This record gives sequence, C-alpha cells and structure tokens, in this order.
Amino acid sequence: MSLDPLIKPKRTSPVRDFGALSFGVRDDVLVRQDPSAIYQELMMTTPNAQTHRDVSYANDTVSLHSHEFYELLLCRSDCSLEYLVGTDRYSLQKGDIILIRPGVSHRPLLRKDLSVPYRRDVLWVSTDLMEVLAQMDEEHADDWGVNLLRTKGTQWEFLCNLFHEGVKESKQKNPGWRSMVLGNTIQLLTELMRACRDGQELLAGREQTALLERIMAYLEDNFAERITLADTASHFYVSESTITHTFHSEMGVSFYRCLTQLRLIHAKTLIRDGLPMADIGQMVGFADYSAFYRAFKKEYGISPKQFMLQRFPMNANFTDTSSSQTGGLPASEHLRD
Repeated sequence: MSLDPLIKPKRTSPVRDFGALSFGVRDDVLVRQDPSAIYQELMMTTPNAQTHRDVSYANDTVSLHSHEFYELLLCRSDCSLEYLVGTDRYSLQKGDIILIRPGVSHRPLLRKDLSVPYRRDVLWVSTDLMEVLAQMDEEHADDWGVNLLRTKGTQWEFLCNLFHEGVKESKQKNPGWRSMVLGNTIQLLTELMRACRDGQELLAGREQTALLERIMAYLEDNFAERITLADTASHFYVSESTITHTFHSEMGVSFYRCLTQLRLIHAKTLIRDGLPMADIGQMVGFADYSAFYRAFKKEYGISPKQFMLQRFPMNANFTDTSSSQTGGLPASEHLRD
C-alpha cells in the first residue's frame, strides 16, 4: 500500500473546512438527536484518526453497535462498569484500555445503579492508517490478540498520558495541532503494540462466563438461522422469563432487539463487501427483504441502499436485481431512497 493516504489525504473540502473536521471532537448536537442509538452510525471525518472525550451516565442507553474503523477507549473513572466486546464481558478499572476492531459488536453495560459516570478518552483510527503502519513496521501487522489492557500499576501507565495529550491537542487547536495528534496517535499505537507483546500481566481476563455471554456466543454463531426465545431457552435449559430478565437487566433491551442489532451489524459488513442487497437480509437471518429493510431503517434511520450510497458508493452497481426476492416490497420501492 502506498504511503500517499497518510502523506496526502484526499480532501473534498477547502483546507479551512478540513481543519475543522480532522481529529475533531465529536459534535454533541448529533448525540442528542437519537439517544437510543447515538453510536450506531458515527463516521470518521478524517482519513487517519480523531479523538475526543466522552461520558455516559447510569440512565444513558448505548445500543450494541460496531464501527468501520478501529476504536480505542481509555477508562478514566472507577465506575465499576462492565463492557461487552463481541461475546466477551470485562469489568473495567481506571486505566484500562479497550481495543475494538472494525466490525466487532460492542457496548458498555450501563446499569441503573451505576454510581460513577463512565468517562473515557476515545481514539478512532482508520484502517488506512493501520495498513500504513503495518507497511512501515511489520510488527503492526500482527493482530492485537486482546480486547483489553490493564495498565494500572504497570510500566505502561504512561499510555494514559498519550490518550490525554491527543485529546488536549484536538481540543486546544494550537498551531500544528493536526500534526501533533497524528504523531501522538502513531506513538500510542506503537506503544500499544509493544505492550501487547510485553507479557500476560497486562492482559485483563474476561469475566467468568455467565448466561449472558453464553447466549451472546450462541446468537453470534447462529444469527443467520431462525432463532426464537423459546428455542434459546430450551437450548440453555432455562425459562424464557430468565432470558428476558437477563437481557432487560444486563443489556437494557429485549432479547429480540439485541438479536436484530447483531444481525444488522453483520448486514453492514455484507453491504460493504458489495453483496446483492436483496440477498443480504436472508443471509443474516431475516425472513425476507421487507423485514430487513424495516429493521435497518428503524435502527439506523436510513435505508440499506442509502447506507451503501453514503458509505460505499463504489458498490452502487451491486443492486438487488440479482435476486427476485423483494419480500413484499415492489422492486421500484426497495431500491429507492
């Protein structure tokens, strides 16, 4: 891969406007538009990296979601919070760093009895930048291999300062701040790579497998199949009410809402890969295109095709015409915004 994406990022707006977006702090106005799904469709506004500081409270709702970029989270508070990454659950401590790959479902478990707000520094890194680093140093090509690093009381506590420096530069916007943030991001990613290779004492183990994790793993393995609450309860030898209570108390959503969110996360990956739109719904477990269309638009606020045209315009030639399954929607309707 060429280094051009890093040295000369593509711009579609004047330099002044680019400076207002690159590495910028997330616009809180956007967050208030739909509190139940504020992290579902956030996009990077720069081809490399951006950072901000965020906070969530006990009554906040964060849906199960994924991103098209790498996300790194530094926990800044002793909040006794649990975090779900894929099918693994972790208890967070101050100084913990969560490492989330593109396309991996994740969310904090914000229980109502959360006494301390969940404060974190957030760093988003594009896949382009990660590929550039792997080209420069092959060690970066290795997967992190972990979801969480525990830095407190180790030689790697200084990683927290690197997160803070990036946020400060982005917020203050002193001359040359974009270069400082990019340099800080590269240093942080390199130190994280070294920390991951340093030893097991840094690797925070996941919580003992509980019913929630077992069900999430089951859903992850079988999301493309027909799944019912009754069948799931039978599979785990528990009552339907036990599963219902588990999801409402731990996830804040119903069993079926969580399953739908998981299916849509996988659907977005298939859209990115350019698969025919009319086939994707059934590939991730929806009965037909109509059900997929309604669920997608309800969750993300846009249709599947709008999502494709916004994120992956190069896939515009991949249309539903390869499949006759329209799921009750006229062909002119299900391909129309």
